[in-house]
Amino acid sequence: MPIVRVHQVWEHLFVSTRFRALKHRNFQLFFAGQLTSLIGTWMQSTAQLWLIYKMTNSPALLGIFGFASQIPILFLASLGGYFGDRYNRHLGVIWTQTVAMILSFILAALTLLGILRVWEIILIAFFAGVVSAFDVPIRQAFLVQMVGREDLPNAIALNSSIFNGARVVGPAIAGFAIVWFGEGWCFFLNGISFLAVIIALLMMQLPEFKPRPSTGSPLQNFVQGFRFAMADRPTRSALLLLSLLSLLGLQYSVFMPIFARDILHGGAGRLGMLMSFAGVGAVIGALHFAARTDYKGLVEWIAATSTTCAIGLIVFSQSRVIWLSALTLMAVGFSTTSLMAATNTIVQGRVPDELRSRIMAVYATMYMGVQPLGALIAGGLAKRFGAPHALGALGAVCLLGSLYYVFRVAMRVEEIPGSTEPQAGLGR
Repeated sequence: MPIVRVHQVWEHLFVSTRFRALKHRNFQLFFAGQLTSLIGTWMQSTAQLWLIYKMTNSPALLGIFGFASQIPILFLASLGGYFGDRYNRHLGVIWTQTVAMILSFILAALTLLGILRVWEIILIAFFAGVVSAFDVPIRQAFLVQMVGREDLPNAIALNSSIFNGARVVGPAIAGFAIVWFGEGWCFFLNGISFLAVIIALLMMQLPEFKPRPSTGSPLQNFVQGFRFAMADRPTRSALLLLSLLSLLGLQYSVFMPIFARDILHGGAGRLGMLMSFAGVGAVIGALHFAARTDYKGLVEWIAATSTTCAIGLIVFSQSRVIWLSALTLMAVGFSTTSLMAATNTIVQGRVPDELRSRIMAVYATMYMGVQPLGALIAGGLAKRFGAPHALGALGAVCLLGSLYYVFRVAMRVEEIPGSTEPQAGLGR
């Protein structure tokens, strides 16, 4: 009887509104493997930030680290989108995860042997960014192969919840692991965690892949995807706002070691706590979005969450009380994840399948590709004016951009996208 009961609960979970994409076996495998892997990834990210600041005490080098880890996406995401539309996406994700695992083991070995230098951390971060430039557009486009178009919005939201759920657990574990064992073991555990997603990918049963004929260069294909995105008004406006927030607002993570140690007078544990609170808010935001069955009002939702995110950044920059900082980061995490999920849903819902990887390369470029430039800006401002003033100024610019979106886009649309299909009044 208990076994039957558990089975019924499990089945109810799959068909429930919030988790309906999990009825697909391939996505079940992906969900479990990716969650495990991303916990390790967030452990490594937290340990890298802490290690660089501990070794150098330099806000500028934190910015350089962020720049190095993201700049490849700006230039190579178009190549990733090109491969994703013409070659086997399943094998592509397996290869990117394997290379990322190798890089983690190299970083762990250098750290545990006591021979790691700052430039090596930055160089490995750069190579990991190259891997991400291929992985992000291919993996995002691969979602539709696992769940189909009907459950794609839910899969997007659950994929975001995986990322941000790991964002809660990973930094918290890293904070304790750094104190007890050191940064090197965080890097080693991240390498081990990649085995979970690689095994899950190998266990998937997918239809035979039929490659499309190759026409045009990767740059020409990226330009084609960019033109499509910019010609479609809801896609264009959502991507431009996300790009602004990514360029300036999301750089708060670069400042985390500074706020944890120098502003809030803590150590690695406090850094893990702050990042985990941001992750808790992000998980809530992702699950809230996953529960939606009606995708009307996405433009208004983007307007509200972008404004909330900007205000939260300003409040956090001026907070000197740990509980206020933590709660504010939770609000920032919630609004950021909701904004990204809504933007991703608009973009993927309006793109034809033959352009999907190319459009997701545009999405990756405008979301992640601009972050390295923002990291340099944030690091330079923090060095010149201090982290609180720098983050407050960046938040203020994001608030102006959000208000522009509210009054020039959200309040003027004739009809809001009501589903993942193009709507009247919001066409090209």
